[in-house]
Amino acid sequence: MKTDLIVCAVLLLGAVFVQAAETIYSLPLKDIDGKSTSLDAYKGKVLLIVNVASKCGYTPQYTGLEALQQKYGDKGFVVLGFPCNQFRAQEPGTAEEIKQFCSSKYHVTFPLFEKIEVNGPNRHPLYLMLAGKESPFAGDIRWNFTKFLVGRDGKVLKRFEPGVTPDSAQMVQAIESALAGS
Repeated sequence: MKTDLIVCAVLLLGAVFVQAAETIYSLPLKDIDGKSTSLDAYKGKVLLIVNVASKCGYTPQYTGLEALQQKYGDKGFVVLGFPCNQFRAQEPGTAEEIKQFCSSKYHVTFPLFEKIEVNGPNRHPLYLMLAGKESPFAGDIRWNFTKFLVGRDGKVLKRFEPGVTPDSAQMVQAIESALAGS
């Protein structure tokens, strides 16, 4: 019995250390086409991670997000879109419908991923890192188009609420600063 308890404790501690060692780049994800992936391909880049939705008052921000991608993409910057249907069911479509909507209406070229949950008991591990207890910007996501700026080192630098538009001086300054490494 005592041996079983020790084995359980060792296994639990091992799981805690593995979880703590996990980086934003190693989290398992699925892209919009359902293929298994991770953010490993984006190591060393500045990331803007956004929970997106197609039927939201903030949906026109896709235009600004794509403009950022076009302006800074060749400088080591990538916008990453994560569809989410948790806010008044404003992202009800299938992956194919979301992909079609984004490309035809907003000409989105930045990567999109599968629909995920950003809050609650099924919060995706990515959002546990971005907004969980250990994050410098902890707290529930309040709405669609909340944006997280991640530095080249994988650390969360800033959190922008939905009302902060992609073309705002505040966001542009933060992106340029992250790209410059300051």
